[in-house]
Formats: sequence, structure tokens, C-alpha cells
Amino acid sequence: MNIFIKVTASVAILAGLSTAAVAQEIVLRSSDTHPDGYPTVEAVKYMGQLLSERSGGRIVIEVYHSSQLGQETDTIEQTRFGVIDLNRVSLGPFNNLVAESKVPSLPYIFRSIEHMRTVMDGDIGEDILAAFEPYDLVGLAFYDAGARSFYTSTTPIRSIEDMAGQKFRVQQSDLFVDMVNALGADAVPMPYGEVYSAIQTGVIDGAENNPPSYLSSAHAEVAKYYTLDEHLIVPEILVMARSTWDRLSAEDQELVRQAAKDSVSHQRELWDAAVTDALEAVAAMGSEIIEIEKQPFIDAMDSVYERYVDTPELQDLVARIKAVQ
Repeated sequence: MNIFIKVTASVAILAGLSTAAVAQEIVLRSSDTHPDGYPTVEAVKYMGQLLSERSGGRIVIEVYHSSQLGQETDTIEQTRFGVIDLNRVSLGPFNNLVAESKVPSLPYIFRSIEHMRTVMDGDIGEDILAAFEPYDLVGLAFYDAGARSFYTSTTPIRSIEDMAGQKFRVQQSDLFVDMVNALGADAVPMPYGEVYSAIQTGVIDGAENNPPSYLSSAHAEVAKYYTLDEHLIVPEILVMARSTWDRLSAEDQELVRQAAKDSVSHQRELWDAAVTDALEAVAAMGSEIIEIEKQPFIDAMDSVYERYVDTPELQDLVARIKAVQ
């Protein structure tokens, strides 16, 4: 049983009578592939603090960061089977399982970080969370993973024409490959650990990621041009095993759901600070931060949307997101 209930009893004797006071502690195991101190890890720790305070210490969360319980694909399956109670996962690995998760993963679906937050905090976000329930998961909240942008070593990207012929590392994802190819560049799927040397030796011209990763990977040392095209603003999701959820009382379910929601603002504060610090750091290292006109990049995505937004339901979801102001 994945939800650990520790039971302690004390016996008081009063006026010759025995009474047992039994206190139960629910320990929820939570997985994250990110390292300790990362904004999502700290957000779930904060959620655990809230739960402990609001339950009088009865509900606690043990956070297993740094892939201690496995990589994301493995932990998703463990969570669906109830081996792991809570899991912070990128939406990408769910794209082949939960159809609705594909839409927030589309390039340029969000106009800005603020637009993404408004959408995911509202009815649309709640509908996407609910879409996880048929797959033995309860969606609790969305966290930020920032905006991914392109960076290059020799030719800076100041317009879509500058994408032509350049080779960019992408994750092993059909969507990522199609997106880069639609922009006129060449997508090169490659393990993350090989990117630095591949840029340094000219095997590829650049890659794409969010500012904190651009800094922490040291890619800013070999690719000095960082273009804020923000092609992907993909949220991350916090889910709970349905079997764990069903064993909680209605009152405890509400405590868990509210603590998860309340942890979102804490995560965003940490993430925003990390992005600001990263951009300042890479600029100090000599990187050029380039702002561009995004509309030509957005216009180039028609073929990608035709391929991946392939049902009336997904088309409606895209339209609803675009309509949010």
C-alpha cells in the first residue's frame, strides 16, 4: 500500500477506566526528477508544510527529488499503479496518453507567460486536470517551466530567415522535430549531455531551452546568442495516484487539493527569480539577449497544428485558449 498510515496509541487510566487515543499520520511519497532546491521541488515541500500545518501534523509529504524514484516515464507508470503517491511531471510525457495534454505543449499556443498562467489558472486548466482522471491520476495543479527559446553559436536569430539551414538539437519528440523543420531549420534529436560538445565542435549550430537551463548547462559558453522567441511555454503538472486519492476522506482530499493550489504562487515566485538571475548571469558572461517579432514564427506553425490538433475536441480547446485575454 503506497499511502503509509502510522498508528500510535496511548492509554490513559482515569477513574479505573482505560481509553485509547489513536492518532494517524498519512505520509505521501512525492517524486521529482529535478534536483533539490529546484522551484518545483521546493513548491512540493511548501505544499507539505501547508498540509502538515492544516492537518495538525497528520498529513506529511516526503519529497524524493533528483530522480530518486526513477525517470519521468517510469514514475508516471508507478503513480498510475499507486506505487508513488504524488508526482511532478512535464506535460510532454503525457502527450501520447492524455490527448488534452498535447494542446498546452503546442508551439506558440500561449502568447506569453502571463497568458499561460491565466489560461491554466482558469476553467481551461481545470478541464485539462480533469482529463487525467480516466488514467488513474488526479490532476492537482500546474507549475511553470518557463519559456524555451533558441540559442546559437555563430549566426544570431533576429528573424525567421536566420533559421534557414541551421541545425538545432531537440528532444526526441516528433512535435519538436516538426516545429524546428517548419521554421526552416534542421532538427537534430540528441541526448542532452552531448549538446555542449556538439555546439563547440560545430556538429550543431545551437539548441533551445529556458534561461535557467541555458545557464546551468553551460551552453551559454559556446552559444552566445539567445533569441527570445519563446516557442514553447509548456506547464508542468502535479498529479496524485487515484488509488491514494480514493483512500483519503473528503476532508483530506480538500486539504490536499487546496495545498497544491496554494503552492503554485510559491513555485512561480521562485521560478521568476531564477529566470531573472539566469538572464543577468548570461548577459554578464557575454551572451546577447535578442528580442524578435514573433508573428512570422507563429505563422509557420500551421502544418504542425494540422498534424497534432487532429480532433474537433482538441481544435475547440485550441480556440478556447487563443480566446483568453
